[in-house]
Amino acid sequence: MIGATPPTSQELTRSSERLSFIYVEHSVIHREDSAITATDTQGTVHIPAASLGALMLGPGTRVTHHAMMLLAECGATAVWVGERGVRYYAHGSSLAKTARLLQVQADKVSNVRKRLEVAREMYNMRFPDEDVSELTMQQLRGEEGARVRRIYREHSERTGVAWNSLKYDPNNFDGSDPINKALSAAHACLYGVVHAVVVSLGCSPGLGFVHTGHSRAFIYDIADLYKAEITIPASFEVVAESTEDIGPRTRRAVREKIKDGKILQQCARDIQKLLIPDQIEENEWYAEVLSLWGENGELLQGGQNYGGESA
Repeated sequence: MIGATPPTSQELTRSSERLSFIYVEHSVIHREDSAITATDTQGTVHIPAASLGALMLGPGTRVTHHAMMLLAECGATAVWVGERGVRYYAHGSSLAKTARLLQVQADKVSNVRKRLEVAREMYNMRFPDEDVSELTMQQLRGEEGARVRRIYREHSERTGVAWNSLKYDPNNFDGSDPINKALSAAHACLYGVVHAVVVSLGCSPGLGFVHTGHSRAFIYDIADLYKAEITIPASFEVVAESTEDIGPRTRRAVREKIKDGKILQQCARDIQKLLIPDQIEENEWYAEVLSLWGENGELLQGGQNYGGESA
């Protein structure tokens, strides 16, 4: 076999225990042994690939074949983003080797009753002091709108940063006011981290329960669970301190809150709680098992010749 031997699942860091994200721009991304290297005019930085959740590649980055091969082998998600990290373009491979969570996700999102149950549980995670067990989707949206407006108002009063409304034009980042710039950059970081966890567990980013019709609907569903805790307070605190270099400072602030709050672990647990409440070992998500489907719902062992079966 040509090249380095890929690491086994047992040698890799679990998705819930990995670094959250690294944002890189105007650099050459290469590989040195088992580390990803980022080189610019100021020097070279080594990044441990096996413990990285998401590598966010901004403008001016060039990636070598060996670097992408290492990221794929380690199950680290490469996310191509726009300037300041506020646009999403594409992502890399998944760490998961099983489709169990994906199958459950597809089943629940395709059934109105099950989908509403998951949506209610999402709102319950965000607002645990309210009983949402009997609310319709329209009522849930109304409750969410009132809660979110109050959260923005509270952080505005706490930090002294003026707040009017959420306004984001992806084609004109600099046209927004400072707090909306910070929120855009903060949410983009959170989306990248959540995307890394979602695909590492083998789920579909596009099968959302509250959001729908977008290729990242499930990402927005899950990210909404943590905005009040992470991105909203971080954004107001950054702008209250200074309106200079909002993008980089916001990313660093979000990364600190993600690290302190152990959000990767929480995100993995929350997705499992939403889709498979009966708890499975996380190692099962990475077990490489290929079965054949039977029309009566049974699973048959793959890799065998069934040509002797009767028609």
